[in-house]
Amino acid sequence: MRNEMTPEEIFVSPQWVKDRQKSAGLKIVDGSWYMPATKRNCAEEFEQVHIPGAVFFDQDKIVDPSSSFPHTVPSPVVFADAAGKLGISTDDEIVIYETGDLFAAPRVWWLFHIMGVQKLHILRGGIAAWQAERFETEAGKAAPLAVEFKPYYAADKVVFIEEMVLIAKHAKAHIVDARSAERFTGAVPEPRANVRSGSIPSSKNMPFGSLVENGGFKSLETMKLLFESQGVKKDKPVVTTCGSGVTAAVLFLALNMLNYENVRLYDGSWTEWGTVT
Repeated sequence: MRNEMTPEEIFVSPQWVKDRQKSAGLKIVDGSWYMPATKRNCAEEFEQVHIPGAVFFDQDKIVDPSSSFPHTVPSPVVFADAAGKLGISTDDEIVIYETGDLFAAPRVWWLFHIMGVQKLHILRGGIAAWQAERFETEAGKAAPLAVEFKPYYAADKVVFIEEMVLIAKHAKAHIVDARSAERFTGAVPEPRANVRSGSIPSSKNMPFGSLVENGGFKSLETMKLLFESQGVKKDKPVVTTCGSGVTAAVLFLALNMLNYENVRLYDGSWTEWGTVT
């Protein structure tokens, strides 16, 4: 499944959202998430302030309930139930934002993408950009009307551990890690307990923050050069990874915008690899 939008259409401005805010079929989603060490509660922060009409997508809860690892992609049934309760259907046009600087929103974009939604945007600059325009915000819990979400699951976009072992062993794809250089090299300990330091054999490092600028991406040409400088060319498929599958989606989105043909995401990422291999 290919994203049908051009790169220019994926990131939208606060004014773009404001102009369409009351349009039928436009849904606004707060996809904020932070590492546990920050001790931030994004659900509570959403209730304190959010874009009018938005719903909160809880990345810690909309997961595979049977997995012991964080953020494991949910089954289509589980995802459809959660999205439907948020008032979102597969045919809706979705704008995702966050309170950070392009850190967590791409993971929500990726989940909706692999579940079949075609019209997906990210608010460049997140809620900070919205507030900078002095546009209205609101507080309180969201109360969406439940609808039916029909998933069209692109299982071929997801890599699980058994296949990942073979990919790493036989260098079947470029493996690109979104973590910081210090975590990638093992110079610093992992933030999660009982996860060893290091990186997947044959993987390359592309810290997600090196692609980010002003709450969106750097130019396509700059990103192209950054990936190619690490040897990530279009001669092989690409698998993105990170700590727990969140910022791997930043790389996944960037590579899709650069028209890499075969990009997948290793959902367990280093938290799984550094625990079970």
